[in-house]
Amino acid sequence: MAKRNKYILLVLIFIFFDYYLNSQKVDIIVSAEAKTETTILNNETFKINLNEKDLKNFKSKGFISYGDVGAAGDGKSDDINFIIATHHIANKYGLAVRANIGAKYFIGGKGKSAIIKTNTNFLNSTFIIDDTKVENREASIFSVESNLNPISIYGVNRIKKNQDKININLKTSCLITVSDSNIRNYIRYGLNQNNGKPQTDIFIVDQNGKIDRSSPIIWDFNDITEISAIPIDAKQLIINGGKFITIANKAPSKYTYYSRNISITRSNVIVKNLEHTIIGEGDNGAPYRGFISISDCSNITVKGCILTGHKTYKTIGNAGKPVSMGSYDLSVRRSINVSIINCKQTNDINDDTYWGLFASNYSKNITFDNCIFSRFDAHMGVHNATIRNSTLGYMGINAIGSGTLLIENTKVYGRSLVNFRQDYGSTWDGELMIKNCVFAPRRSNSECLAIFNGRNSGKHDFGYTCKMPKNIIIDNLFFDDSDFNEEKKSLVIFSNFNPEMKSDNYKEIYPYIVTKKVIINNLTTSSGKELLVSENPYMFKGVKIERNNN
Repeated sequence: MAKRNKYILLVLIFIFFDYYLNSQKVDIIVSAEAKTETTILNNETFKINLNEKDLKNFKSKGFISYGDVGAAGDGKSDDINFIIATHHIANKYGLAVRANIGAKYFIGGKGKSAIIKTNTNFLNSTFIIDDTKVENREASIFSVESNLNPISIYGVNRIKKNQDKININLKTSCLITVSDSNIRNYIRYGLNQNNGKPQTDIFIVDQNGKIDRSSPIIWDFNDITEISAIPIDAKQLIINGGKFITIANKAPSKYTYYSRNISITRSNVIVKNLEHTIIGEGDNGAPYRGFISISDCSNITVKGCILTGHKTYKTIGNAGKPVSMGSYDLSVRRSINVSIINCKQTNDINDDTYWGLFASNYSKNITFDNCIFSRFDAHMGVHNATIRNSTLGYMGINAIGSGTLLIENTKVYGRSLVNFRQDYGSTWDGELMIKNCVFAPRRSNSECLAIFNGRNSGKHDFGYTCKMPKNIIIDNLFFDDSDFNEEKKSLVIFSNFNPEMKSDNYKEIYPYIVTKKVIINNLTTSSGKELLVSENPYMFKGVKIERNNN
């Protein structure tokens, strides 16, 4: 318990300093005589004079615009203070926010965030975000937040995998986050190696503590060091429209991530019809966490949005060797029920000078539907992922996690159809289903073209037992190997997951559990070549292959 109290104290101290550094004190004075305007008393303190007639008019219309509070919208004057003030008024009086039609709002490098708690319509306005000189790279431009405060939970010291209920009573459904700092998992291997992260899980409970079966507990927690409940908002919040242009930072190419973005930490939000582009990328730059950054929430939909892949830069990784830095335009962390629908990116999904656009960590029930992105990626695990009606570019599908991975009516250009990330043990504890898909690899240095790729030597402790999908079902797959007509490449189901495992003499310290069964219903290739099991037939000799080609 002492360890847990110490951990909670450290978290509270962090939250306090983060609030102190990024918050603004805003005073609203309503008066019959005063003109509606915003005054900046100092860097943290705002004074808003709000005319009574103007307030009455805002309430009558149901919304307030940035220009009503003083934003110039000329693309040159820094409007962030007026944007912050507008949302503060809206939040206080329950008003929607609308941008001014055709306005161009310049946002400089001030370390300030506008808090969104009401419906916001950016319309056709443009936001120019200058990241070339910022005061605080971790301060979001917009922070979508809830009025509901997190709830501390006491008396729950342990929970078990797939447990049905926890002994708590709440006023509303909540997202539960739980950690055990005594256990480390996701102990990364390779150029970005590390010592892992505290064991973490998220799940949804109702008012009586009953756990939603779609977001089950996936770990045993015998000594909980942190647990909290984040209330799930019942009312939907909508953010619509807007064109956002980021003038890229010119910082050294190191892992100093920028979060000059739209951060969403409130549940039940729709973001739609938004466009984000990037200009000014040079020879160096620090990476981005995601222009739309979703964390610690549930029931989020991003639809009809156009995003942009960031230029790939290199740095020195933890192993002391050069490594490409991940930089994202859409990221999801510790969130459940996230749907990305009818979205695409501005740059070529097969241009490898740009990094993959999407990444997730510690999340459950992620869906892509009708998306055109350079990749799907689950870093530190996803539980249940669905990719349908989509096209994925040169980085393909990268996944580790559990539950069901469903890929349907989708075309993939990656080196493999699915790459099980070797830096996290190439693990998927569950099922994999592929339906009505096209796999068209664009390049490969291997002698074989593989549907599934991964690597696990059985010699590294990732903090968990690593597994391949127990069962794989392939139902109608076209393997388009036409780009390799001049090369004598074999076509295989599995790449060589462990080149050293050639006989019974090879001994694993941390055994890697191989797939039990592959069912193939109608798989065809453009070359007519026969599909082999693997580059490493010894490793996969126990896999049962059931072929049912029409």
